[in-house]
Amino acid sequence: MYQKYKNAELVKPGGLDLKDRLVGVQRVTKVTKGGRAFGFSAIVVVGDEAGVVGQGLGKSKDVATAIAKAVEDAKKNLVRIPIIKGTLPHEQKGKYGGARVNIIPAAPGTGVIAGGAVRTVLEAVGVHDVLSKSQGSSNPHNVVKATFDALLQLRDAGSIAKERGISLEKVFNG
Repeated sequence: MYQKYKNAELVKPGGLDLKDRLVGVQRVTKVTKGGRAFGFSAIVVVGDEAGVVGQGLGKSKDVATAIAKAVEDAKKNLVRIPIIKGTLPHEQKGKYGGARVNIIPAAPGTGVIAGGAVRTVLEAVGVHDVLSKSQGSSNPHNVVKATFDALLQLRDAGSIAKERGISLEKVFNG
């Protein structure tokens, strides 16, 4: 799922204190010869609030099983996100489908300025100070994936220095 991100560090769920947050539940209808068949799809974000987060989708005939399946799916897709002093290392844009998300680091004490699905993802990651803007589609599935797109593109100064083979000081001072 995260193959296109070269710095995406996959994490195993063992030993982590993961909290699951429900982003949304949709009732879906399939019209058959015998009438309407209702089902549910749930999108869930799990995170340890210390830089590890994952998202999952579950579908079932009833809500509780859909959520349980979504949580299991989310635990299979955990990634580590760089967080510096409760905020992000730099500004980043993400997109998925018609959804566009812009996340911007903020000064301590700002809080999470984000709406809906973006807020759920950022809180699960453990970011305390961030500004964000969601544009385009407000479909929670696409907004969550756009937020993940932005988060997975984040890189901290240490990884950039290692990648370039230079000192951390040289990254900042040229």
